[in-house]
Amino acid sequence: MIEHLLLLPTFAETGTPNVFNYFAQSNAAGKVIVMLLIIFSLIAWTIMIGKYMDLRRMDDLNRAFEDRLMRGTSILDQEQPQSQTIPYNVLFHEAVEAFRRAENPDARDPETGKRLQISHMENALQRGVTRKSADYEARMVFLASIVTGAPFLGLLGTVWGVMDAFGAVALRSTATLQMLAPGVSGALLTTVAGLLVAIPSVFGYNILLTQTKNMITALENFASTLADQIEMESKEEWGD
Repeated sequence: MIEHLLLLPTFAETGTPNVFNYFAQSNAAGKVIVMLLIIFSLIAWTIMIGKYMDLRRMDDLNRAFEDRLMRGTSILDQEQPQSQTIPYNVLFHEAVEAFRRAENPDARDPETGKRLQISHMENALQRGVTRKSADYEARMVFLASIVTGAPFLGLLGTVWGVMDAFGAVALRSTATLQMLAPGVSGALLTTVAGLLVAIPSVFGYNILLTQTKNMITALENFASTLADQIEMESKEEWGD
């Protein structure tokens, strides 16, 4: 690709400025940085689109599972099929399994035994919320790195290109604007490329971050509601 771009006519030959001419006038470092930024842009868009679709899918699955769960008469008596793709489903099974694991029919103090079951269940929910929150935030760190690093990478290419352009002019006995302009315009292309990568990425990152925080809050609320339901049902059984 670079070889084809190098064969394009320059601005001086065509009289028409365009991105391809600027790329051809960049130094080797500038060309490498622009190519890297193009790759980062593709990665960023892939992450943003994929993450948005994943969050939407998990949110729909969570809502459907919660509707099925709350339509039942008892949380502890329900038999829901296990699915690792539904975060609410994972929390439900971990909470119920932890509650039943801690059950001790031979305990001398039934009330203390129920409290122990509830404590185990709450700890399991807390661990589940932490683990699933990390799943919600997966790949966000890499996207944030692109948002932060792309402008600096573009700035590096610009500074390097301007330094080369002034260095080349300094070696000549006479210097004109026509000699300096092609190198500078090629150098500035890297900054433009960096901003074109960072600007859409920062909007996408902020949207995804807000959606992720809302889903984590909903996850915590579901865990709290689930814990309350199990605790009330266990107290009713103990009272009977």
